[in-house]
Amino acid sequence: MDSLDRLIALALDEDLGAAGDVTTQALVPPDEAGRATLRVKEPLVLAGMDAFARVFHHVDPRVEVRPLRRDGEHIQKGTDVAELGGPLASLLIGERTALNLIQRACGMATLARQAADAVAGTKLKVLDTRKTPPGMRALAKEAVRVGGASNHRFGLFDGVLIKDNHIAAVGGSIREALRRAKANAPRLVKVEIEVTSLEQLREAIAEGADVVMLDNMDDATVREAVRIAAGRVALEVSGGVTLERLPAIARLGVDFVSMGALTHSARAMDLSLEFETTKRRPRKRGAAVKKATRRRGTPR
Repeated sequence: MDSLDRLIALALDEDLGAAGDVTTQALVPPDEAGRATLRVKEPLVLAGMDAFARVFHHVDPRVEVRPLRRDGEHIQKGTDVAELGGPLASLLIGERTALNLIQRACGMATLARQAADAVAGTKLKVLDTRKTPPGMRALAKEAVRVGGASNHRFGLFDGVLIKDNHIAAVGGSIREALRRAKANAPRLVKVEIEVTSLEQLREAIAEGADVVMLDNMDDATVREAVRIAAGRVALEVSGGVTLERLPAIARLGVDFVSMGALTHSARAMDLSLEFETTKRRPRKRGAAVKKATRRRGTPR
């Protein structure tokens, strides 16, 4: 079971508890069939379709989810992006969990697209961070990628990033932190270090850092940092980064900008499931009578 399956299992478990969906159990016969459509209710970049479908497969393998659009596509309001069919009770049970995941993924992808568009045509790459909702790292990183921005390291295991508290842990020395990292980290792993001043930048360059993160520096200081580095080290801007500031940062000549907001502040986008149920009734004069009912909106 991968991280997304574990996340879905946990989300369903906290929603259903030991008793299950008591509302659906009280109202819906287990053999009643249903259909539903996933509809976009505001412009967005689509992401999280796999997570959405997996929720229903966890609830009931008999549920079929047919995607109509792909992750990464810009979707207009009112567009149907998936069709679902199967036991009505199973559709109702999975509805909220599936929407929770895809709404958040779409929010991240939409914000990532806005950030990427803000620096289009420049060399600047917009990166995400590890500031993701707990358990949603894989979903969040994929949403950023399909939105058009780029992924920083996935976790603590796949990149050396020496931050202020690491530096404090070795006595406050940039030189000592980099010395230990170079001596002990895997040889093929790049070493990045965070600095808060131009003096620390000079020291980091002298000690052979691969990437230097310029933390919470204003544009004038970043411009001077680019002059000092002179292409000898890759530079990343971090802290105080907004969509509005991105074009100005792109003009400064740095290589990367990281935005925690891509995953920790993206709002959930508005999508809903529109249900159509098909209920069997007794035959009348030799013919089957079917009645379709519709329900709009999403549950609270």
